[in-house]
Amino acid sequence: MAWLPGCFLCRFLLGWVGLSAPGLAVEVKVPSEPLSAPVGKTAELTCSYSTSVGDNFALEWSFVQPGKPVSTSQPILYFTNGQLYPTGSKAKRASLLQNPPTGGVATLKLTDVRPSDAGTYLCHVNNPPDFYTNGLGLINLTVLVPPSRPSCSQSGQTSVGGSAALRCSSSTGAPKPVYNWIRLGASPTPSPGSMVQDEVSGQLILTNLSLASSGTYRCVATNQMGTASCELTLSVTDPSKGRVAGTVIGMLLGVLFLSVAVFCLIRFQKERRKRPKETFGGSDLREDATAPGVSEQPLEREDSSNGLLERPSSASTVTTKSKLPMVV
Repeated sequence: MAWLPGCFLCRFLLGWVGLSAPGLAVEVKVPSEPLSAPVGKTAELTCSYSTSVGDNFALEWSFVQPGKPVSTSQPILYFTNGQLYPTGSKAKRASLLQNPPTGGVATLKLTDVRPSDAGTYLCHVNNPPDFYTNGLGLINLTVLVPPSRPSCSQSGQTSVGGSAALRCSSSTGAPKPVYNWIRLGASPTPSPGSMVQDEVSGQLILTNLSLASSGTYRCVATNQMGTASCELTLSVTDPSKGRVAGTVIGMLLGVLFLSVAVFCLIRFQKERRKRPKETFGGSDLREDATAPGVSEQPLEREDSSNGLLERPSSASTVTTKSKLPMVV
C-alpha cells in the first residue's frame, strides 16, 4: 500500500506543474504576415508578450539585413532595469509605442522610414526565471518606394525587315516595378505578332520592321506607390531608297562637275582671244620683210581709165648701200 501515497503525490506534483506552467512561460506574439510601410512614413512593428513581469524583465529589439543570418543582428534598443536604451544607427528614429513596456505591449515605432530599413526585426523578451516557450518574434518589413524615372535604350538593326529591342529599367522601386510599352501618336500600334513584351525585364522586341514602325515609344514603370516613364524615338530606314538617293546624288554631282568644266573651258577661250598680237623685235627675221638697205619696190597702180598698169615716176629700183653695219 506504500506505493499508493507515492502515486498520489506524483499525480499531485504533475497536476500542480501543469496548472502552474502557463503562468511561468514567456510567450511573444507578432504578426504572421510581412509588414510594409511607405518611405518617409512611420512604421509600427507590433509585438506583444505574456509573462509575470518582475525585476529581471528585459526587452530587446534588433535588426537583420535582407539575406543575412539572424546571428548578424544589430541592436536597435534595450529595455532593462526600468530604463530604455536606444542604440545603433536607428537610435534617433526608434522608440516604443508604450514605455515602459510592462503591460504586455512591446511594439516598436520607427519614424522616417528609409529604403535601408527593409529587413527582419527581432522582438526578444527575457524574464528569468520564467522559462521560454517562444520568447522571440520575427517581423519582415518592406519599405515601399515609388519607381524612379526609368532609362530607355534601343539596340538592333533598325531597317526595313530587321528587328529592334527597346529596353526600360528603373534603378529604384519597391516592390519591383512592372513595365509596359505604349506607342504615342496617331500611328497604328504594330501587330501583336511583330512585338513581344516582357513586363518584368522591361524589354520590347519588335520584329519584321517596316517604315510604319517608326515613331515615339513610351515605357511606363508602375508599382503600388506610383508610376514613372521615359520615351525614345525609333527611326526605321529603307536601304533601297538610300541606294536610289545615292545614285541621284552621284548623277547630280557629275552634272555639276561637267558644267564647271565647260564653264572653265569657255572662259579660257575668251581670255585667249583677248590677248594682244605678237610684236617682233629688230633682230627677228620675217619672210615678208625687206632686207636692210633695200627700198621696197613701189606697187603698181591700175589706171582705171585705160585699164593699164601705171608705174610711179621713179620706175627704176634704186639700191643704196646702208651706212650701218649689218648685223648677222
